[in-house]
Amino acid sequence: MMRREFDLVVVGAGPAGLAAADEAARLGVSTALVDEQADIGGQIYRAISASPLGDRRLLGADYWHGAQLAERFRASGAAHIPNATVWNISSSLELDVSIERRGASVGAREIILATGAMERPFPFLGWTRPGVMTVGAAQTLLKSTGAHLPGKVVLAGTGPLLWLLAAQYLRTGVGIEAILDTTPRGNLRPALRHAAGFLLSPYFRKGWSLLAEVLRWVPVISNVTRLEACGNGAIEEVAYTTGAGRSGRIGTQWLLIHQGVMPNVNAAMAIGCRHHWDDVQACFHPALGSWFESSVAGISIAGDGAGIGGARVAEASGRLAALAAAARLGAIDPRQRDRQAKPHRRALRHWRAGRRFLDLLHRPQRAHRIPGDDIIVCRCEEVTAGDLRAAVELGCPGPNQAKAFLRCGMGPCQGRLCGLSVTEVMADAHGVAPGEIGHYRPRPPFKPVTLGEIAGFPTNDAAVRAVVRDLPPGLSGAELLGPLAPR
Repeated sequence: MMRREFDLVVVGAGPAGLAAADEAARLGVSTALVDEQADIGGQIYRAISASPLGDRRLLGADYWHGAQLAERFRASGAAHIPNATVWNISSSLELDVSIERRGASVGAREIILATGAMERPFPFLGWTRPGVMTVGAAQTLLKSTGAHLPGKVVLAGTGPLLWLLAAQYLRTGVGIEAILDTTPRGNLRPALRHAAGFLLSPYFRKGWSLLAEVLRWVPVISNVTRLEACGNGAIEEVAYTTGAGRSGRIGTQWLLIHQGVMPNVNAAMAIGCRHHWDDVQACFHPALGSWFESSVAGISIAGDGAGIGGARVAEASGRLAALAAAARLGAIDPRQRDRQAKPHRRALRHWRAGRRFLDLLHRPQRAHRIPGDDIIVCRCEEVTAGDLRAAVELGCPGPNQAKAFLRCGMGPCQGRLCGLSVTEVMADAHGVAPGEIGHYRPRPPFKPVTLGEIAGFPTNDAAVRAVVRDLPPGLSGAELLGPLAPR
């Protein structure tokens, strides 16, 4: 495929993307689902089509709900473009895509971004050592291959995913040395104001069951305020301190860390969608309308990329965004849209109930979001929090300018892993809210791409100009790329 046109292109094959593509295709909208992975499911339902774990109890019923969603999508008639990395979206809704190292172009009249969530950065002393990895990465390994980490394992952090992986590991026979719970004690009081909604929500029973399952077998150390991964090269032990002044060390070969998730905003920010700072979830959210439409015409954002809500909220938001897109495209009228939206709006309310309690309870503590001077924040360029504070003293106003001062955010991850930490450290140094200094503004390509892939595009000059700004007049992409460009 070098060039294709669709009425609607959905980016991301997790619960929001699958639901959106299914809904739109069944309404007669020409729909394509574009995703980086070889198969559908996203992170939450990874390997749902061919799980190596035959016993459904190991991953739980919530995971297997994805099988129904995947089956409905396959029967919908929507096109699926796998192994496809979207690295640029133009103002005319043209998507530049790399498919197995070959350039391709996809045109759309409407786009729904369903790019999901990312784990929040968790910088502390030693977090760059081999053997320290995120809970999400360990869960991806388990879902996709059925494998778990060998040797001693310690979990540290806060948030529901931490406890879910602990339970899944225990079900597969993996012992856990300890859980170092970094949830601040002070979070409980503001969370309790929303306890009634949580007790009536579907999350209460699930959460209580998870806690009981894990606490039966794993020692938990609460109110951990300081962590350090220690060792001669790779991690050998983790040192901790609690808010009560208790200190200790635990020998381990693996430290799995997690302090919640945040919307994956890179693509939306690169397109120019307006965002705002959410102080409860402590991250940036896209500014969206009631049908999940963004500030950029033709672009909607559904799922956790629109704000963290979980898989079932993502599914409902994907269907609502698809109904709105179908109405704008003329496939249904507004009255049909509103009528068909009613069950999905009910589902949205149902699955959002109790989220405020969880967001307030698991809000990461300041010390783990805004680290001390000697702690690395940008792993790619080895920039510390102290380097960022020094740049602020020299007049650096924000994250985008920090690239010039420190090359911070200019490594292979393109700021995806450090962006939120950089914003919070610099905002704190300036004495302002993070929303006042903003986030990195990614530029195309907002995913890594080779010159050869760019050169192979059918619209070569346009693709090159999207990457190399302000080419001199008369200089073509072919001249710029020389022997790489097609003749």
